[in-house]
Amino acid sequence: MSNQNRDQYIATISVVVPVYQGEVTIGQVVDELAHYIQPSISETGLKYVVSEVLLVNDCGPDNSVSVINQLAEKYEWVRPIWLSRNFGQHAATLAGMSSSTSDWIVTLDEDGQHDPKEIAKLLDVAIEQNSQLVYGRFAAGAPHSKWRNVLSSAAKWFYTRLLSPQDGEFFSSFRLMSGEIGRSVGAYAGSGIYLDVALTWVVDRSVTCQLKPRVEYARRSGFTFRRLLSHFLRLVLSSGTRPLRLVSLIGFSSFILGLFYAAYALYGRFVNGNVVAGWTTVVISIAIASGAILLSLGILAEYLGVVVRNAIGRPLYLIRSNPRNDAINRTRKSRQSDQ
Repeated sequence: MSNQNRDQYIATISVVVPVYQGEVTIGQVVDELAHYIQPSISETGLKYVVSEVLLVNDCGPDNSVSVINQLAEKYEWVRPIWLSRNFGQHAATLAGMSSSTSDWIVTLDEDGQHDPKEIAKLLDVAIEQNSQLVYGRFAAGAPHSKWRNVLSSAAKWFYTRLLSPQDGEFFSSFRLMSGEIGRSVGAYAGSGIYLDVALTWVVDRSVTCQLKPRVEYARRSGFTFRRLLSHFLRLVLSSGTRPLRLVSLIGFSSFILGLFYAAYALYGRFVNGNVVAGWTTVVISIAIASGAILLSLGILAEYLGVVVRNAIGRPLYLIRSNPRNDAINRTRKSRQSDQ
């Protein structure tokens, strides 16, 4: 890009924030983003501006609806997106991505762990590395509990080593992507998809940008162990047929192990004269075979569930009108006016 074109062009950025329990924190996040609604310049000289902030209400148990409405009234560049029920963080993020209008899309969390001033660094890396997808990576790891970081690292290792179809860096909710790419994935991703896996289907490669960690705002996390386990299962099922290949490998390995054990038992019986207890052989054989079979059936059943959900048309998300002015409230107001 020539210096003349760089001076004329200002990159527009849509910031997508899924909101589940953001009553306490989302206002602080938006106030920080307010510093970048005017054109800014990155360290490498790129001009950019945050043109809109999409707050996707994922129907949490708190009073986030009122806070989102207040922010939309205060800032004209805040766009609320209302989901009909709780669909989860990835579905909410995809809903915001498909509703965006800018050249670039940035996704960040509602808890304040992602610093808006780092958006410029993500943009610089995207241009310098010629990548349509950049993940922010904390130098010392995400500011979560120790057990969560350990499980997260294990899940990332498992995916990148065994399931990933291409090289790249994944698993960060602080992302910058091409608006064209983001809107396409947001509109066409199927039910139950893992967002980062869906992005790997349409980008050549992803890169990372090292960022300084920042402690998130004080609040109760919405990620329980059950939710995190659900995320991992969705990750595995979204990775295509590779888990099925792993199941085949497990079945083949158990078969080979059974053959070796049988050879060992026969060798001990006819060469060394050892007496091998029959119940021991039966128990071990059943344990190996049944374990492989049940694991295979379990994964196949999960795949069948994904196919059924997509076949019956279960939506990934559904955007509704403002809860303050939906059909229920309009009808209620008409009744009151008649009285």
